[in-house]
Amino acid sequence: MVPHLITALTGPINELEQRVLDSMPAIERWFRLEWMEHTPPFYTSVDIRNAGFKLAPVDTNLFPGGWNNLTKEMLPLAVQAAMAAIEKICPEARNLLIIPENHTRNTFYLSNVVQLQRIFNMAGLNVRVGSISPEIKKPTLIELPNGDTVTLEPVVRNKRRLGLKDFDPCTILLNNDLTAGAPGILEDIHEQYLLPPLHAGWSVRKKSTHFKNYEEVAKRFGKMLGIDPWLVNPMFSQCGDVDFAEGAGLENLQTNVDALLTKVRRKYKEYGINEKPFVIVKANNGTYGMGIMTVRDAKELDAINRKTRNKMAVIKDGQVVNDVIIQEGVLTQERVNDAVAEPVVYMMDRYVVGGFYRMHAERGTDENLNAPGASFVPLAFEHSTHMPQPGMRPGVSAPNRFYMYGVVARLAMLAASYELEATNPDAEVYD
Repeated sequence: MVPHLITALTGPINELEQRVLDSMPAIERWFRLEWMEHTPPFYTSVDIRNAGFKLAPVDTNLFPGGWNNLTKEMLPLAVQAAMAAIEKICPEARNLLIIPENHTRNTFYLSNVVQLQRIFNMAGLNVRVGSISPEIKKPTLIELPNGDTVTLEPVVRNKRRLGLKDFDPCTILLNNDLTAGAPGILEDIHEQYLLPPLHAGWSVRKKSTHFKNYEEVAKRFGKMLGIDPWLVNPMFSQCGDVDFAEGAGLENLQTNVDALLTKVRRKYKEYGINEKPFVIVKANNGTYGMGIMTVRDAKELDAINRKTRNKMAVIKDGQVVNDVIIQEGVLTQERVNDAVAEPVVYMMDRYVVGGFYRMHAERGTDENLNAPGASFVPLAFEHSTHMPQPGMRPGVSAPNRFYMYGVVARLAMLAASYELEATNPDAEVYD
């Protein structure tokens, strides 16, 4: 189920939200049956945008950072989910090694590593942090601004196993999204559990593949609920052979952007929506909010300046962008302290364990909020004496408004599970 958290939404419940709340038993059964067939990713975070008339995931991360943004009250949920996840994979697990990103100077990121360490420690494991960064040659204690400390130790690899000098883990938790590819030290590990698997990394994953799978999930979900899948699904297209640095392939990009904007306009007309459609063009792999731009009219691409081209040309770890996804932009209705905000939902195994708002005071409702200057506001638990009672007249019990975010986040997680199955290099192939 989904925790009872308070969202920034206070307006009347719209039709889509009402349909989702009314269908809770059917939705939960549907997910239960799906998880009997498919394995959820080990942990997932999903960025969601709520335009009021539609609610959709815009990004799904399989190596979520940001665990430090969850409140203390959410920890028990995360610990329970961690226990369930580990029990399923390796019930006798004793030692867990976390492998973080290599940027060792980012204290916000390291606070996230400390929080993961805390969660798995409380789930009954000895947890240490092993770095694959060439900078870390000996155990290095780093003090964080909030008073926490984290010790990064150099990873040691023997022929078949990975660990630390005096620490042999049965499970290795990657919190490194492998944008630049999987380093050799992580390859050919067969005796230990590596979570998530290497093919979940951004050197293999494509956003277009994820959203193709999400489209399938949304169609089946829409059919079950009797709704147009578009209400939970951002349309998209993909465009390769783009070279932003040289300005090559931009005509093709323009054609694709124009075609998608036309489709979105048609949908807006069908639903009587008076907003101006827009699309988000972003690198087809990678994260950290890099390589992203908002386009409201295909003609804008004629005059794309050098600064924007440079911004689009390269993402994290210096990876060059030549393949982009063009995604239907979803407005956000949410505001926290007058700043535009979007919810980010955190899951471990198949459970929603919490979330927070990403907000940005300098960005508009049609822009990417994952940018320098963003801040994070934890979602609080709803301390209501009334649980939502089906069939009660409106206003008598408070509905769990966060519930629908948890539903959409789990749809994205299910799509990621399909995606990982399809790209698994070790999957058995049946003729």
